[in-house]
Amino acid sequence: MCNGQACKSELPGMGGVRENENFMLNVCGWKNVRKEYREKIESYLSQSVEFRIPKISVAPMTGAVENMGYGEESEYYEEIANASSNVGIGLCLGDGFPDEKLKFGIRAIERIREREKNAMRASVFIKPYSNERIIERIGWASKIADLVGIDIDSYNILTMRNLVNLEKKDAARLSEIRDFVHGKLGVPFSIKGIFTDDDIELVKKVRPDVAYISNHGGRIDTRTGSTAEYLAKNAAELRKWCGEVWVDGGIRTPLDVATAHALGADRVLIGRPFVTALCQDGERGVCGKVLEMSMIRFGADSYRDE
Repeated sequence: MCNGQACKSELPGMGGVRENENFMLNVCGWKNVRKEYREKIESYLSQSVEFRIPKISVAPMTGAVENMGYGEESEYYEEIANASSNVGIGLCLGDGFPDEKLKFGIRAIERIREREKNAMRASVFIKPYSNERIIERIGWASKIADLVGIDIDSYNILTMRNLVNLEKKDAARLSEIRDFVHGKLGVPFSIKGIFTDDDIELVKKVRPDVAYISNHGGRIDTRTGSTAEYLAKNAAELRKWCGEVWVDGGIRTPLDVATAHALGADRVLIGRPFVTALCQDGERGVCGKVLEMSMIRFGADSYRDE
């Protein structure tokens, strides 16, 4: 299992900051909250299958060459976009430095739309550049985006430090982007990187369509903790100020997926396990991982011995 033990502090790479502290807390966090919120999760698992079909997407990940070991950046985006389309799972695109990272992802989806004559789209997450540059990037993705989000916690991400100018966003700047997304694209707007008390206040002021709980897989310097415990404590409050709550971070089993939904997540996003499956066995690997993570034919007694 990808649990953060083998890649400590590998940045670039698949590791995280502080010896993978939050990365590892994310992974064990789901089991911990199952102990604390056992009754709520058992109640969720007791529902009929049709009421707990999981909603899963590939989390936004970039840096295929420096982080994943690809020879060419564009290869990853072509492979993950094709796999997502053929398997039928939601896809998120991220951006990075240089700009080609986002453009490769956009182009991969455009090729699928041209070739398959389908309406495939992706949720597009953009780093917190100046609003002028963010709007430029939104323009690039306007024809393929089914949601646009701002990755607020990545303003100090190590892998982009000293390469580009990123900024910590306030409510006014985020509201400007929200209004642009709603007015020009007519798609939902998300704030990604919700993980602190201050972030809740930001959600209250901006009222995004989606509040996306994330600590960037443990790859950014923030408070110590897991996304599981944050979801469990704050999902109800966040829901008062947004349309949906999404979460990523350390989700490794179908029971983790069910736990996230039971605790208030509308959508679960998975990153490293899908990348690993793609590298190991291509589209077949992604399909297998989707089937594994989507397993729902278990009931409330599924973790009696956990």
